[in-house]
Amino acid sequence: MGWQPLALAGADLALWTEWLPPTEADALLRELRDTIAWETHVIRIFGREVASPRLSCWIGDPGASYVYSRTRFEPHPWPPALAALRPRLEQACGSTFNSVLANLYRDGHDAMGWHSDDEPELGPAPVIASLSLGASRRFVFRRKSPRSSAALELELPHDSLLRMAGATQRLYQHALPRTARVRTPRINLTFRHVLEGSP
Repeated sequence: MGWQPLALAGADLALWTEWLPPTEADALLRELRDTIAWETHVIRIFGREVASPRLSCWIGDPGASYVYSRTRFEPHPWPPALAALRPRLEQACGSTFNSVLANLYRDGHDAMGWHSDDEPELGPAPVIASLSLGASRRFVFRRKSPRSSAALELELPHDSLLRMAGATQRLYQHALPRTARVRTPRINLTFRHVLEGSP
């Protein structure tokens, strides 16, 4: 199939469905669900500390620390399955990655609110490789300024790879809305590169 460009003004977006062989994608979903050290991250929203509505794990090379919502995350070591996957993703995306945020959405009640992956340690035009495993979920984009309703909606099915690059994070926010119709889990892996010397 290969990359399919997605139309969003000023952004650099492409989707590759069925990126992995089906049996490999199925096995990877089971292995990661059972072996990753999932935890509930506490984030700060409007001055209050709240539990994230999903389970997460920050994984990366030594020193690839990440600050999100005023919380600093030190990386867990790479599990063998993700270490083996990294060079294949780098080749597919034409970029290098030293870290990955793994999120487990247990069902449709788990979600991700509007945000951009625009933290300073990711640089001005980061390449984010987002691999989805498990339940198909709706993924939406909206322009930051002027703030708008959803500018692009798409389904991210099992074994789909979304590449976000260029000015995507600078111009747009994205979210994974709640949905009552999804009752099975989804794992999302967002590979990225944390710049050396980041605070």
